[in-house]
Amino acid sequence: MSKRDYYEVLGVSKSADETELKRAYRKLAMKFHPDRNPDNPDAEKNFKEAAEAFEVLKDPNKRARYDQFGHAGMSGGAAGGGFDADFQDFSFDDIFSRFSDIFGGDAFGGMGGQQGRTRRRSGTGQPGDDMKLQLKLSLEEIAFGTEREVKVKKFVTCDSCSGTGAETEDDFMTCGTCNGVGEVRQVSRTMFGQFVNVQPCPTCYGEGRSIRNKCNDCSGEGRVRGEETIKIQIPSGVTKGNYISLRGQGHAGIRGGEAGTLIVLIEEEKHEHFTREGDDIFYDLSLSIPDAALGVTTEVPTLNGKARIKIEPGTQPGKMLRMREKGIKGLNTSKHGDQYVRVHVFVPTNLTDEEKEKIESFKDARNFDPSLHKNARNNLFERVKAVFS
Repeated sequence: MSKRDYYEVLGVSKSADETELKRAYRKLAMKFHPDRNPDNPDAEKNFKEAAEAFEVLKDPNKRARYDQFGHAGMSGGAAGGGFDADFQDFSFDDIFSRFSDIFGGDAFGGMGGQQGRTRRRSGTGQPGDDMKLQLKLSLEEIAFGTEREVKVKKFVTCDSCSGTGAETEDDFMTCGTCNGVGEVRQVSRTMFGQFVNVQPCPTCYGEGRSIRNKCNDCSGEGRVRGEETIKIQIPSGVTKGNYISLRGQGHAGIRGGEAGTLIVLIEEEKHEHFTREGDDIFYDLSLSIPDAALGVTTEVPTLNGKARIKIEPGTQPGKMLRMREKGIKGLNTSKHGDQYVRVHVFVPTNLTDEEKEKIESFKDARNFDPSLHKNARNNLFERVKAVFS
C-alpha cells in the first residue's frame, strides 16, 4: 500500500519551518490519539502516520532526501543509508518517548505521555518503607505544644559504604538485563492492536546497575538495622486521630533510595482532673453544703498551675463557672479555649446524732422549703431533706 505524501499528512506546505511542523504534528497527535477515539478504527493508523511524517520532515538531512527522492529515499535504496523505522510497528510509549519535547509534561491529560508516568531513574536505589508511631501526650503538652524526643528502631544508612551497598564506587556495573535502563518491556499483539507492558527490571529492581563486590556490613543493601533519636515538634491543639508526617524519617532506602515517611499518630493520656471538649476543658468541683449556701473563695487546678475562684452564695449544683482563656491553645491559631468549673455539692450520708439534730432544726425553715422556690433547679437542700425522709 502506497504511503501518502508527508507534507499532505501534516497539512503543511513544503516551505514550512520547524515551528509550523511541530504545531501541525501536535495538533494531529491530539486529534487522532486512540484514547480519544475509541470508536474510530483508523485513529491509530492516522496517529502513527503523522508521527512518521514528522520524524522525517523535522530532520534537515532526511527532509532533503525525501524532497529529492520521495518515499524511496527513506528506504535505504536510491539515496543510500535511508530511514528504516516503520512507525506502524512502534508502540505509543515509544512515540511519546521519541517526541517528549513536543508533548510537554501532560499533553494528553495522563493518557500515556512520557512525562505523565513516574519512572525510577537508574542508580537511585529503592525507596524505604513508611513507618507509624503512636505518641501519647499529656493534656498540658497538647495545650501549649511541646518538643518530644523518641527513639525509633528502623533501617538506617550503612556507615561503611555510605548507603551505596558496594565496597567501592568501582564495584558498580551496568545491569545486563535492562542495559542500564531500569525497566524491561514486553510487546504483545492482539486483535485490538499492539500492547507494551513496561515493568521494573527483575534483575536490578529498576536501578539500572548491579554490584560486583557487595559491602560486608550491609550485604549490598546500603542499610542496616539500627536506632535513631528523632525530635518531634508537637503544635498546640492537636487531638486524638491527628497525625504528623515526617518525610525522610522512616526506613532508609535500599542503596541510596529515598527514606520513607514517619507518621506520628497522636494519642491523649487521661488527665487526673480535666476532661476535654475541643479546646475547652472541664473540671468538677465538689463543695460542702455550707460553702455552696454561704459562698466561698477556693482554689482550683488549671493547665499551668492553680487559680482562685469565687463561689457566690446560693450556688446551685450543676452550675458552670467559666474561666476565660484557661483552656487549650487552638491548632494553627492564637486563640485559647476556656476552662469550665462544674459545681457539685457533697451530701454526707453518715451523720452523727448532733449533726442530725442541727439539720433537723432547718426542716421547717422557710428558706429550706423547695416548694417555695419553684424556679430553683436541683435545689441542694432538697437532697439534704431526702436523706432524712
